[in-house]
Amino acid sequence: MSSPSRIGRMRRWLTYQRLVPLLALASGAPATAVALVLVWIGDFAERTQWSVTVFLLGAWFILLFHMRERLVRPLHAISNMLEALREGDYSLRSRSPNRDDALGLILHEVNQLAQSFHDQRLDALEASNLLSRVMAVIDVALFAFDEHDRLRLLNSSGESLLGRPADQLVGRDAAELGLADCLDGQTPRVTDLTVSEGLGRWELRRRTFRWDGRPHRLVVLTDLSQVLREEERVAWQRLIRVLGHEINNSLTPIKSIAESLAMLLERGDSVEEYGEDLRDGLAVISGRSEALGRFMSSYARMARLPPPNRKPFEVGAWVHRIASLETRLPVVVVEGEPIEIEADNDQLDQLLINLVENATDASLETGGGVRVGWERVDGSVEVWVEDEGPGIAATANLFVPFFTTKPHGSGIGLALGRQIAEAHGGVLTLRNRTSQTGCVARVRLPLDQEGTEAAAG
Repeated sequence: MSSPSRIGRMRRWLTYQRLVPLLALASGAPATAVALVLVWIGDFAERTQWSVTVFLLGAWFILLFHMRERLVRPLHAISNMLEALREGDYSLRSRSPNRDDALGLILHEVNQLAQSFHDQRLDALEASNLLSRVMAVIDVALFAFDEHDRLRLLNSSGESLLGRPADQLVGRDAAELGLADCLDGQTPRVTDLTVSEGLGRWELRRRTFRWDGRPHRLVVLTDLSQVLREEERVAWQRLIRVLGHEINNSLTPIKSIAESLAMLLERGDSVEEYGEDLRDGLAVISGRSEALGRFMSSYARMARLPPPNRKPFEVGAWVHRIASLETRLPVVVVEGEPIEIEADNDQLDQLLINLVENATDASLETGGGVRVGWERVDGSVEVWVEDEGPGIAATANLFVPFFTTKPHGSGIGLALGRQIAEAHGGVLTLRNRTSQTGCVARVRLPLDQEGTEAAAG
């Protein structure tokens, strides 16, 4: 047999648990040999020589065996605990180690490591259980796709959306499931999807996460069809209620006067006798018809607001011009810095005129004044109108179309104004003042064209 193979076999045999006792045996061999030589060459009886020899050799080997057990047994325990940790068993613990020595400190740290893994597994199981319960009861469809666009996870809402159980869906490509468009494009967005129940509108949200060390994409689909149908139903109910109320207000007096005029005609009186009543009745019918026509025209105007025709103009000149149109009381203009914006001047005129008129109407009730001004706020221009009137009582109905507290109001001014502001990418708010009675209306419009188009879109 060659020398390298013999050396390799020697190394395999000379393991750690064998090497350490051999080293200990070698370390005690010189002293033991000297002692035995002195005993056997000395003037001692043969019985004594054998007794000392047996005692020395026996004590030497017993100590070596005990040392081996004290050294190897804890290492086996540590090895078993580490193997259990590798296999996912975190229940093994060593007996209370003495942390005053190095070996005890190692056993203590291994115990702490096992306890830490146990706590982490418990937290992971609780989090996984919570996630499973949330996914089971949540009313949105959840899908998880891997880096190859294959479905790896879905909830019960996702199964209902696709009309098949999970075991028939997991592992399939997104294109096969009709969800390929959900993995591309910007989110959140509203999209139309053809699913098992037909075409529907869904809000799409998408996020990335890592699972088992690999990237995945989480797709969340919220069904908007039912919400939109409910909103549509409420809108139709509100529209029918408002139209019915306004039409009945006009048709009731028209019907009553028409019946009265018919009775006059049936009586056969001369025209000279009931001519004045006839003229008054026809005037009322004409007035109510004109009022009904104005109402329908106002509704059509709000429903068909054209897109803004944006052109640059100076905010200060615009505010001064609108303030000068009010003749019932002087409107105080609080000067701001020169600011130019791109917007539809005609539409904004309509918006600001309505706000100034409302403020003037409110201030005339209490004998107060009206102030209007503008300022730059976070990349936007904010135009405000303050009055010293009685304040707003029904704040919840401010922007409800056709709701008004004025005797001759149409109820579309604020609703139309908010629509104009939002078409420009801005916002219209109306709140009661905190320092005194009255309210303040604020119109915030973006300064940059890109922000205006993004917000309006």
